[in-house]
Amino acid sequence: MESVARAIVSLGALAESRPVAALAAAFSQAGRELALVGGPVRDAFLGRAVTDLDFTTNARPEEIIALVTPISSAQWDIGREFGTIAARIAGQTVEITTYRADSYDGESRKPVVAFGDSLEDDLQRRDFTINAMALRLPERVLVDPWGGVEDLVARRIATPGAPEVSFGDDPLRMMRAARFTSQLDFTVAPATVAAMAAMASRIGKISVERVADELSKLLKTDDPVPGIRLLVETGIAQLVLPEVPALRLEVDEHAHHKDVYEHSLTVLQQAISLEKSRAADGAAPDLVLRIAALLHDIGKPSTRRIEGGGVVTFHHHDVVGAKLAGRRLKTLHFDNDTIAAASRLIELHLRFFGYTDAAWTDSAVRRYVRDAGDQLERLHILTRADVTTRNVRKADRLSFAYDDLEERVAAIAEAEGIAAVRPDLDGEQIMEILGIRPGREVGEAYRFLLELRLDEGPLDPEAAEERLREWHAAR
Repeated sequence: MESVARAIVSLGALAESRPVAALAAAFSQAGRELALVGGPVRDAFLGRAVTDLDFTTNARPEEIIALVTPISSAQWDIGREFGTIAARIAGQTVEITTYRADSYDGESRKPVVAFGDSLEDDLQRRDFTINAMALRLPERVLVDPWGGVEDLVARRIATPGAPEVSFGDDPLRMMRAARFTSQLDFTVAPATVAAMAAMASRIGKISVERVADELSKLLKTDDPVPGIRLLVETGIAQLVLPEVPALRLEVDEHAHHKDVYEHSLTVLQQAISLEKSRAADGAAPDLVLRIAALLHDIGKPSTRRIEGGGVVTFHHHDVVGAKLAGRRLKTLHFDNDTIAAASRLIELHLRFFGYTDAAWTDSAVRRYVRDAGDQLERLHILTRADVTTRNVRKADRLSFAYDDLEERVAAIAEAEGIAAVRPDLDGEQIMEILGIRPGREVGEAYRFLLELRLDEGPLDPEAAEERLREWHAAR
């Protein structure tokens, strides 16, 4: 098979690399076992670039440090109690972990850490068969007791042994299965899916930080939609992100052939495509944009109304959705910047659609930029991605309209510098001109000048001062 032959070549090259060869020689001379394990072996079979080098050994942590110190430029303790030591060898960071034989009490999500003596037993406790393969070094013998190669060829995600046992040991593995579905474009074995659905409630034992981290990893994949679908279908999303499955019952007013759930997944995919087309090479996935795209319509279920003639409306779902998103992201312990940015995008995502109804003045364009602030580029992408209609003429009309808006934003920005809209006079100048002290009146004058700037564009200092004095005198 091509994938197996490719893996043999790739793994051979890895084994011959300086850091791996140096490690293999040091452990072999000391009479200790060493194996390249997990992700690097899997990725070699998949033809993916191997960026992490993870090893496992029967040596204990203190002995690992003693063995790597002579051949490395740095060593550090990642988690000695878990048996993991890191080192820098020939310019490459490696992690070496003692064989593990952890046990779980069935109630706590935290294992009782125990070191093991067998590579096969260590592989048995890993999450999925495709991650439970190892390459013994320096012998270069593939160890695959759970059929990981077969599952790789079949593009299947399954657990070593019974999935109920694996998910009972660490329920977060259920979310990890969803992430691998998207990350690798694999499907999950039916028995594994059934176990996920039956054990979904176990996710409640996982800390919100770990849940949020796994959700973030899923959203950062090239196509998170398959993983999201799996979380929804198994009931896990109902526990960690309930606003998403709630969308399945609603009808999208823009395209009646889709419910809001399908619309939202399409918007997410389109936003990712636009993000990639606009991003610099090597740019990291934009988590804020992807969160906003997935959650942009979560205000619809609570704002759904049936009007005369059976017309479905969702008035103010943008504002309601922004509040709901903020609460959910706060519950998941996302950082404040992410919460604020994603919520703001959701709040603003409908603003553009009035542009096609009537020509915007330059003042309206300035206010659009002002309101978007540092989220303007993300808002451009989200607004474009929100068009999922199958009506080609309508889609083209909206696309051309947004092209026009972006061109106007760029033209006004070049002429007026509206990237950061500020009044033509600052607080110090206001106080000096009006002869007033710091206080509410200064803030009112500042807001007056800001509105003037948005309505009329930039003024020279003399004109701005004259208008300020007129405003103050009229008060």
